[in-house]
Amino acid sequence: MTEAEWFDTNRAAWNARTRVHLASRFYDLTSFRAGAGSLKPIELDQVGDVRGKSLLHLQCHFGQDTLSWARLGARVTGLDLSDEAILAARALAEELSLDARFVEANVYDAPAAVGGETFDIVFTSYGVLGWLPDMTRWARAAAACLKPGGVLHLVEFHPVVWTFDDAFEHIVYPYDGHGEPILTEETGTYADRDAPVRLKEVGWNHGIGTVVTALLDAGLTLERLREIDWSPYDIFPDMAEGPSGQFRMRRFGRRLPLVYALAARRRS
Repeated sequence: MTEAEWFDTNRAAWNARTRVHLASRFYDLTSFRAGAGSLKPIELDQVGDVRGKSLLHLQCHFGQDTLSWARLGARVTGLDLSDEAILAARALAEELSLDARFVEANVYDAPAAVGGETFDIVFTSYGVLGWLPDMTRWARAAAACLKPGGVLHLVEFHPVVWTFDDAFEHIVYPYDGHGEPILTEETGTYADRDAPVRLKEVGWNHGIGTVVTALLDAGLTLERLREIDWSPYDIFPDMAEGPSGQFRMRRFGRRLPLVYALAARRRS
């Protein structure tokens, strides 16, 4: 497959996911429409006060987190590869009378897709990097969207979790695949395991060292890096909920990192 075919495959998968996710309990749009936010403590604590700041949300899906930042006072733009997700995001923003712009584009094309605009904050989170073959291009695109002094905030599932099989019993994938694609098929989605959809997709594993090095090479300065032994989402096998919505797999407890979070600043 060519790179264009990889992205076409993943666009189709995310279009199919979007239809399921809009109706899922996982995303709970009923509560969101009533005013609930979708952001989690990890990113809220890291990003901090966004009032009056411009924020670009890369790989925003159908915009729920993007619109949550808008509710907190940010001037937001969301960008995603999925045309159906972007259409849903625009409709949701209009329905809720929230000021937000949504752009359909490959994340690698973000600087051009947003018309060269730069932002105080570039934000991206949870299950985003694994859909991209090259961290160098991603980091350059993200850095190009930052104002001088602006900060990239990444909150992502820890790459060690993607080394396991689906049951988390055996290590079957490399911690860092160095650009080697992983082709998979699955039924259902993380938001609805029983959904009647069959998804073909292409993914890549990127170690934390590869991600950080790409950001440094793009001219950013690393300011924060945390590895976290819990997930705010109950999406892995046999998880137990601890305090404040902290989920851990029972078999691993606190011995396995599930999430990492970093902040990297563009020099003034």
